[in-house]
Amino acid sequence: MRVKVKRKMLKKNAKQQLGGCIFRTKWTNGMLVITLADSIAVLSSFLLGLGFFAAGPLTYSISKYFLSVVYGEDENSVKYIFDGFKDDFAGTFLLDLMRSLFIALWSMLFIIPGIIKKYAYSMAFYVKADHPEYTWNECLKTSKSLMKGNKMKLFFLKLSFLGWMIVSCMTCGIGFLWLAPYMECTIANFYAFLVAKQAPTDVSAEPEAEANDASAAEAVPAE
Repeated sequence: MRVKVKRKMLKKNAKQQLGGCIFRTKWTNGMLVITLADSIAVLSSFLLGLGFFAAGPLTYSISKYFLSVVYGEDENSVKYIFDGFKDDFAGTFLLDLMRSLFIALWSMLFIIPGIIKKYAYSMAFYVKADHPEYTWNECLKTSKSLMKGNKMKLFFLKLSFLGWMIVSCMTCGIGFLWLAPYMECTIANFYAFLVAKQAPTDVSAEPEAEANDASAAEAVPAE
């Protein structure tokens, strides 16, 4: 479903939710969450060779933290780092694996289909954070439903940070420590906005609904 998105509103909401200043507690907590997640990913990749297994759980943890900021539920930022491993390690790992696999397969056809699929599945980990009981397939389907007609909106939303990215590069990358939480929180707001504007399809209920329809049809006496 195509929805009208106001980028300025999403970015303004993100700033307010993070405290309105880069030195406020929530903004700093967001920076801490991303920095710790990146550090764990690097260490697990180079020291333990387990980066492949940590990517999904860490992405889930970051998504869950910033959704908690959007929903006003942020209490302890550090505890979110390990939620991807505690809540559903297999589920978050499979979600990352299958999402990456589908994007790679589409990219083999041509680069454009791969980019389209990347945006189609971009909300998958927010869906997982919102619905921990969902399987990887349900998360991908729900993300695809949410992003239908909204891929370019997310692209331009990310593009609106280009100026800040250039400034961050001019600081030898240090600025990204504060820019990353701002971007992540804005994208989390984008997800919450899509959910509010359109009810995501509960794909887990589809088979049951079809079964009920079939049972109802059988129960109708033939004329």
